[in-house]
Amino acid sequence: MQQKIDMSTGRSQPCPPNRLRQLRAFCESAQAGSISKAAERLCVSQPSVSQLIKSLEADLDITLFERRGPRISLTEAGRLFLESALPIIEAMNNLPAQFRERLGEAASGALNIAAGESTILYLLADYVKRFNDEYPRVNLHLHNVTGRDGLALLRAGDVDFAIGSMIDVPQDIVYLPVFNYQPMLITALDHPLANKDPVALEDVSQCGLILPPRHLSTWHIVDLVFRKHGLDYQVVLEAGGWEVIKKFVALGLGVSIVTSICLSGDEPLAAMSLSEYFPERTYGVVMRKHKQLSPQALGFLKLMEPEFLQRMPQAKSGTGSSRRGGRSDGTGGMDFMGDDESLS
Repeated sequence: MQQKIDMSTGRSQPCPPNRLRQLRAFCESAQAGSISKAAERLCVSQPSVSQLIKSLEADLDITLFERRGPRISLTEAGRLFLESALPIIEAMNNLPAQFRERLGEAASGALNIAAGESTILYLLADYVKRFNDEYPRVNLHLHNVTGRDGLALLRAGDVDFAIGSMIDVPQDIVYLPVFNYQPMLITALDHPLANKDPVALEDVSQCGLILPPRHLSTWHIVDLVFRKHGLDYQVVLEAGGWEVIKKFVALGLGVSIVTSICLSGDEPLAAMSLSEYFPERTYGVVMRKHKQLSPQALGFLKLMEPEFLQRMPQAKSGTGSSRRGGRSDGTGGMDFMGDDESLS
């Protein structure tokens, strides 16, 4: 007979046979933020999910969700319980793949990764090719998303991990930097600042800037650095995506401040370091705290960082007071677009 702990006495009591179903219902509802969506994922009726959660709350003698009509949100006790329950459910989900791996069978299954377009293009492409060569039976899905949507996918359990860069790490997220990139000024080849070494920030302030959209962190960092040095600047064009920005810079419409991740050296551009003024950018692995990684996910991450498991204790963990932590929009300074939300 399974045992459970009486929360009031600390004594073991028989555990109900539907405990696993209770935990699945709770975890799916918590991640989806909706009992109806959880019911769809579990292929059961909404009343069944509600009853499983209510019985779990009765067994534990705690309230796991705050209910406001059809909307639900975790209580503080619910958030803490999710940290304990979710790894159990994920471990159960990963059990078949782990068993096949121990039997020496070729890995199969699915792997979902969230990243921005620039990160996929400049950083992940080679690793995707290597992974597909080594694990041809794994169905790899790259989710091209922005920072806010990427973290939503992580929290909902729709992706295994994300690759990006972070400034502030939300409380429920961990971030392991893997790659370092330098801040660079890019200009047309015939621009007065082309190949000038070193480049003074005051000279850059006299040029029209081409930057990513204002809501991404590159703009915030540029503004912060120029204000720190008491300099004004002018943005002549907002453009999304480094390839678009590089094209307009090459045409002479302005200069830009980018991260070296987007430079191959073959572009018709001049590139000069601005590391004296701007911070180095890191890109790395972004995961939900306490995430139980599947063998497929570990296989990919070990291609990127052979010492991934040994380095995980060094991962940056959020310490904010709220569940989402970081900035008020819940992104934690995350920019999957590769526009360096100082996603460092």
